[in-house]
Amino acid sequence: MQAVRVLLLTLCVTLGVGAQSFWEGRCPVPPVQQDFNIAKYSGRWYGIQKLPAVFQKGKCSQATYTLQSDGLVKSWPRYLGSAQNSYLRPDGEIANTRGTARVADLSDPAKLEVTFTGSPRPRPYWVLATDYDSYVLVYSCTNISEQSYVEFAWIMGRTRSLPADIITELKDKLHSHGIKTDNMTVTDQSGCSSMPV
Repeated sequence: MQAVRVLLLTLCVTLGVGAQSFWEGRCPVPPVQQDFNIAKYSGRWYGIQKLPAVFQKGKCSQATYTLQSDGLVKSWPRYLGSAQNSYLRPDGEIANTRGTARVADLSDPAKLEVTFTGSPRPRPYWVLATDYDSYVLVYSCTNISEQSYVEFAWIMGRTRSLPADIITELKDKLHSHGIKTDNMTVTDQSGCSSMPV
């Protein structure tokens, strides 16, 4: 157990305190969206709130997902080609993370795997809840060892903001499955006119 605490402390110091959500134990396994329709999920989503992610700093976070003929979901901002996420870095430059997603098990289509350019290992991307028209709640968790894990969660909307009651409902959903939401950060979606729409 002491070794796990040392590992967690080392990771937190290396990546920056508050830059990730590391925990002792094993990944929670929350239920995902039933009868998930990947075609209806396609399109543009804007970041509203998220658990800290060292790979996603800045503001104006957005992603666009399209369904490819081979069954993969490809995410891309129109101005670039293929990308998983785009956002404005603190220096004002547009940052992009390219990737593709695929349904890991056709019997459970809300559990996707995302592979980013430069990282051959797929990462979980679970759609926990969506109405397809206004909001989505996404969760990702990876076990680092037998005693520790790192997790991510995103609340996204079809517009740059969501009503407070929907955000509360989605955070309550995470919390009800043992996922801590206290350190979720609000994505700054103001002054995003330099980002393509």
